[in-house]
Amino acid sequence: MLQIKSTKLFLFLIPLLVLSCKDDVLPKPSSYLRLDYPEAYYATFENNCPFGFEINEKAIIKADKNCGFSISYPKMKATIYLTYKPVNGNINVLLRDAQKLTYEHVIKADDILEQPYINPEKKVYGMFYQVNGDAATNSQFYVTDSTKHFITGSVYFYAKPNFDSIMPAASYIKNDMQRLMETLKWK
Repeated sequence: MLQIKSTKLFLFLIPLLVLSCKDDVLPKPSSYLRLDYPEAYYATFENNCPFGFEINEKAIIKADKNCGFSISYPKMKATIYLTYKPVNGNINVLLRDAQKLTYEHVIKADDILEQPYINPEKKVYGMFYQVNGDAATNSQFYVTDSTKHFITGSVYFYAKPNFDSIMPAASYIKNDMQRLMETLKWK
């Protein structure tokens, strides 16, 4: 009797299994977070300091002490910090400090790309560093005229450094930093 019930149950389940396998179950395709940032429009930023530059109109700039500036991007939770120092026969020390600041991130960085910047017409010389990996900063630079002025800049995000997550914002701000370098003028 038990065998007859088992056979009936088995015969009943076979059609259900065949009918239920009609549609193939497929995994959902991979999707990526889409972050669209506004197109960058730049305006000239002038002040009482011995330099001027172009800045993204969406950024908020705040003066700090000694001609330093904080350029914030609230929607991206990031800030570019600019520091100005006059050159008083100490260019080697200033260069060494700027390079040391960048290479302190080598522990967390996957690699650091150096891009020299030279504009003899404006007397602006410097280096742009792109720090790839989970470092605290993803972009840094310094510019100088080698005789009077020295500026460093670095971007920091208000989030745990996870390069994959902040890469779109880091790329957007990197472009703004490069624009700042390229448009910098000494007074």
